[in-house]
Amino acid sequence: METPLLALVAVACAVAAVVWGRSARRLQRVWQRVEGEFGADSDVTVLARSSFRKEVHATTLYTVLAIASATTAVSSAPQADVFFAFVLVPVVISIVFGQDFINEARLAEERSKIERRAEEVLSQDELAPRAWAERLAPDELPEFPGFELGRVYQAGTGFMAGDFYDVFRVGKHRIAAVIGDVTGHGIEPSITAFQGKYLLRVFLRQFRDPAQALEELNNQMSGLDRMEEFISLCVIVFDTEAGTLRVASAGHPPAWLWHDREVRPLQATGPLLMLDPKGSYYSREIDLDRGDLVVLYTDGLAEARDGDQLFGEDRIANAIRKDPGVAPDVLCKSLLEAARDFASSPLSDDVAIVAIRRT
Repeated sequence: METPLLALVAVACAVAAVVWGRSARRLQRVWQRVEGEFGADSDVTVLARSSFRKEVHATTLYTVLAIASATTAVSSAPQADVFFAFVLVPVVISIVFGQDFINEARLAEERSKIERRAEEVLSQDELAPRAWAERLAPDELPEFPGFELGRVYQAGTGFMAGDFYDVFRVGKHRIAAVIGDVTGHGIEPSITAFQGKYLLRVFLRQFRDPAQALEELNNQMSGLDRMEEFISLCVIVFDTEAGTLRVASAGHPPAWLWHDREVRPLQATGPLLMLDPKGSYYSREIDLDRGDLVVLYTDGLAEARDGDQLFGEDRIANAIRKDPGVAPDVLCKSLLEAARDFASSPLSDDVAIVAIRRT
């Protein structure tokens, strides 16, 4: 053997040719399958065919190099170098199909941009409901001296949330806690919830009595002409100077108050919002001692279902009665877990729970 190094090159090129050839066979099957599904002129077929042809081109190149190197390695004739002229075959292929390769590469680049844009749109579609839910049911609540707060929220199976809650200061010595639920699922109820939440902020600062704020909110929201939407809502205003709370509820499930070593319900004091534009509401004022606890929730908690049986309001009251001194955030999480354990299937409705203790 005249040139052992060329023999080694020949073996390496032969191995590379086999590898590229096997890859080409696989891509040929892919191309044929895609062409059968999408047609010969589709972008997917063009890109699959382009990948196959490039693999064939690489296979041809390494095959020619393997043959030329092997022939030259075992030949002593000076003209043996002419075998390397066969390398011109893949070179010619590159020249002939070069523009096609460039066009197909450009098509692949454009397709990549479209796919990346589609991924961005899908990502925004996923993030939008989360951002919206964060406005309606924030992960963090503000801190207020003299009060300990807890909250928990679980989205149901709907695309957009309809439950909301809020805790904010309405005066120097007054703090409002709000929880509400709009009937239905989807973007329209979610928009209604957003409007109701932030309009109520305005009215609670304008009216000292939460019942007046509910009447004004009902009047404004009823003018939206959304006949199939109603809002259940509970408002509690804590007066830190007087040591009292004032509650008004628009058809909402009863909040529970731990006071004087007993749990008592804070029932609705008026109809659902948007049910009757002229609906009237009243409020109740109750003493609030240190250690007293208020728990508000939406109906997704009480209506967790095991067959025909509901989790119900009594189980909520009993959970509070069992350990009234537990931290509010722990209580909220425990209530949600209890409802999950009780239900025979995953909770389908939104669930929001807010607990507030005077310390």
